[in-house]
Amino acid sequence: MAKIGTLAGYNRVSEVPEDDYLMLENQLGFPLYVVAKEIVNAYRPHLEPLNLTYTQYIVMMALWQYGELSVKELGQVLRLDSGTLTPLLKKLELKGFLKRKRSRNDERVVMVTLSEEGHVLRKEAIEVPKKLVASTQEIFTVHEAAELRKLLNKLLDTIDAAHGVIDPEDIKR
Repeated sequence: MAKIGTLAGYNRVSEVPEDDYLMLENQLGFPLYVVAKEIVNAYRPHLEPLNLTYTQYIVMMALWQYGELSVKELGQVLRLDSGTLTPLLKKLELKGFLKRKRSRNDERVVMVTLSEEGHVLRKEAIEVPKKLVASTQEIFTVHEAAELRKLLNKLLDTIDAAHGVIDPEDIKR
């Protein structure tokens, strides 16, 4: 199989022959897409017993981390639009994991909080990352994993800056 995501032998974009731009192995998005899909698939057997999809799981993780958030803040943290987030929140509310209510300060704002069942679910969900690590072989050294995280965060920061997304650390706790 061809190596994905390499522009081997080129130091500058201007050096890349025009025909090479459409080669899969020269695309940054393609390997990110494949890796993201495979990571979600790896989570599936660990999330099914919790009655969660991966996207529902990251919603719950954001609430476990930050506590009460507005729908807008939650969307910014998870980089999900309201058309994706609203149905997710409805399903999680029907499962009894969270509650939605209007803000006391501004009725236009919907706040999302964990229910008691959502707090209890955290005790089970904390095992998911441990099981995932245990079920896979070590792919990266600690240093390599830290470097990959650094590069991904750099990419996310650039994308966020272009779209005016807030830093999750700026959310009031």
